[in-house]
Amino acid sequence: MSYLYLAFAVSAGYLIGSLPFGYWVARAHGVDIMKVGSGNPGATNVKRAVGGAAGNVVFLLDFLKGVVAVSWVWLLPANEVDPVHLSLLGLVGAILGHSFSIFLGFKGGKGVATTMGGMVTLMPISALIGIGVWLILFFPTRYVSLASIGMAVALPISRLILDGPDLLLGFATLVAVFIVVRHRSNIRRLMEGRENRFERRQKRTKSP
Repeated sequence: MSYLYLAFAVSAGYLIGSLPFGYWVARAHGVDIMKVGSGNPGATNVKRAVGGAAGNVVFLLDFLKGVVAVSWVWLLPANEVDPVHLSLLGLVGAILGHSFSIFLGFKGGKGVATTMGGMVTLMPISALIGIGVWLILFFPTRYVSLASIGMAVALPISRLILDGPDLLLGFATLVAVFIVVRHRSNIRRLMEGRENRFERRQKRTKSP
C-alpha cells in the first residue's frame, strides 16, 4: 500500500505541474508563447511577449502548482508513509511536470516558480532567504536567470546553516542542481555577455 501512495504522489504532482498556464494565458492573448522570445512558457517570457499583468498571473499559478503538489498529500488518511516523503515526491513530480509537460510535448519551463511554491510550503525560512537572494541579484543586474540560479544555490546553503543535515537539505541540493542544469544555456550566455536583461515593455504612444 505504501508504494501505491508514493506512486500516486509523484503521478499527481506531475499532472499538476504539467498544467501549462504560461501557454494558456499567452494563447488567451493571441500569442503562441512557444514560438516567441525564448520559447519558454514561463512567467518571464510571458511578461516579455504579452505584458506584466499576464506574466504575474502565470507566475502566481506556477507558484501555486508547487504549493498544491506539496500540500494535498496531508489530506490523505494516516498511513505508514511519512507525509513529508509524500510531499517531497509530489514536488518532484510537479517540477518535472512543469519542465517536461505532457501537454506541451514534454517541453516546459525551468521550474523556478513551482520550486519556490513548494519550498515555501516545506521549508519557509530557507525559501524566504532564497527569494531574498533572488531580489538582491535581480534588481541590480536585471538578469532573471542569474537571480534564479542564486536562489536555487541559496536553498541548500541556508537549510544547512539553519537546520543542519536532514532529508530536506538533500532534497534542496538536488533541486538546486536541477535548476542550475536547466539554466546551462543561460550560464553560457552570461559568461559570453549575451544574456538578455529583463526590461519592462514600453507602452506604445500614439503619434500626434
